[in-house]
Amino acid sequence: MAKETKLFSTAVKVWLLIGVVMVFFQVVIGGITRLTDSGLSITEWAVIQGTIPPLNLEEWETARQNYMEHAIGQVKMKWSGAMYPDGIPMSDFKFIYFWEYFHRLWARTMGFVFLIPFLIFWKRKMLSKPLIFMLGKVVVMTMIVAVFGWIMVKSGLDTPEFAWVNGYKLTIHLSLATIVFGYLWWVTLHTIQPTVTDDHNKRLRTFAWRITTIICLQIVLGGLMAGIKAGLVFNHFPHMEISSTDDSWIWIADVLKDYSKWTWENMRAYNSKEGAGFAAALIQLLHRGTAYLLCFLIPIFYLYVRRIHQSTQLARGSLFLILILIAQVILGILTLLNGIGQIPLYLGVLHQAGGLLLLATMLYVNYQFGKGGEHVLRRNETEDVDGVD
Repeated sequence: MAKETKLFSTAVKVWLLIGVVMVFFQVVIGGITRLTDSGLSITEWAVIQGTIPPLNLEEWETARQNYMEHAIGQVKMKWSGAMYPDGIPMSDFKFIYFWEYFHRLWARTMGFVFLIPFLIFWKRKMLSKPLIFMLGKVVVMTMIVAVFGWIMVKSGLDTPEFAWVNGYKLTIHLSLATIVFGYLWWVTLHTIQPTVTDDHNKRLRTFAWRITTIICLQIVLGGLMAGIKAGLVFNHFPHMEISSTDDSWIWIADVLKDYSKWTWENMRAYNSKEGAGFAAALIQLLHRGTAYLLCFLIPIFYLYVRRIHQSTQLARGSLFLILILIAQVILGILTLLNGIGQIPLYLGVLHQAGGLLLLATMLYVNYQFGKGGEHVLRRNETEDVDGVD
């Protein structure tokens, strides 16, 4: 038997870490699904029956016909004309179906990976009440993410004017998933590092949380970049310009300086002729500007940490911040320069994954200024816990 002051068992820590990794890869798989235009390939939300994919040619043909019937805008843009007289070829349909199916299957798998160990740990009294409460919030947030995922998919079905899902709903779906990832990582940190050794520099802590807020904003802007396909225009660096049909150049300022275009309608109808250029220009300008801001603030934070000789954990975390930031900048530039007509899959996925890693590292840094899991997740004084190493 172990008193409340003992750490959580290794099994609990590993379980939570596996959960964090699975959520991370779920977001990455979602990015692949988006970049391959696979999100509309499954036209129904069957929580139980959807576990089983088509098993024979007849079932595959039914699924293909459902896609061509409901993903009207996408089929019209990608799978029509003389090249595709019969619609999307079965081999291509199976490819996009796989990624959407895998994305949903991974979510279902996460549910089992969470629920079964949770029941075992709960029965053996290996979880404190505060930890159970925090994990309950993770479950609720995950359900919201799943529901909004279907709302997002529905936005691209039965809508001839949309060849993809609604960009804003995609951004909300990504943002909610990022919140789940960040919060679960935050909870996990309380179990794997129950005590912190920093001297709680208030100014540095405030600075760290402000950087975190900017990183979250940057992830949201990245979602908008993907959702409205803003990365397919102004594919130059460091200048923001695009080649026009007459071999001249259009600068982003030429698009944004026309104040008559600064309307909500142009932002809402980003697929329209008027809204497309304006929305893409504005979102990309904000995304680049926020990146420049992070490139300015994170090195300052790193130098500040080194100057005041904070804890080893904080020093290590701030160094990782710099390294991930450098990788993100390189990936972002390469993604932009190579995004001619279509974002390269591997670059887009790596760039999205890098954003999550940057956020996770920043949260690790922020955690060093907190009270530690020993205080936040402490058990009742009278509570004994089995299974603690």
